[in-house]
Amino acid sequence: MVGCGAESGNGAGGTPSAPPTLPSSTPTGSPSTPAGTALPITVSRTGGFAGFDDKVVIGTDGVATVTSRGKQAVRCKLDAALLTTIQTAAQQVDWASLTPTKPSTRHPDDMILAVTANGKTARIEDPQLKPMSESVNQLLTQATIPPGKLCEPV
Repeated sequence: MVGCGAESGNGAGGTPSAPPTLPSSTPTGSPSTPAGTALPITVSRTGGFAGFDDKVVIGTDGVATVTSRGKQAVRCKLDAALLTTIQTAAQQVDWASLTPTKPSTRHPDDMILAVTANGKTARIEDPQLKPMSESVNQLLTQATIPPGKLCEPV
């Protein structure tokens, strides 16, 4: 007789269950990416009295594409320390439970800072995005100055 896998006779009742290697190949503690790698990530700043329209898209390679109203798009490599700070902050956000919102103006001259990662977008004021607040402000300050000292042109 030819059996389906368990020739050693260790199977009780002869019905095969999962192969012995299956449970050990599934890593423990791997959540359904609540934080994930979070890259690529998009940060945008729109509105405000000055009429901002800035967007920074950080790719998985740490290269940012920066666009601003009336300026040529710039590609630059983020400073390693800034990139690490942004990644660490993004990994502290529970993206899986974040309620995505389409940021809209709340009052005249409202300046909207929004972050998009893992398919979700929210305003930086969202309490769940609090870990990212400082690094996002630093990113917008440095990357949108054509480009700043923490973003080396490529």
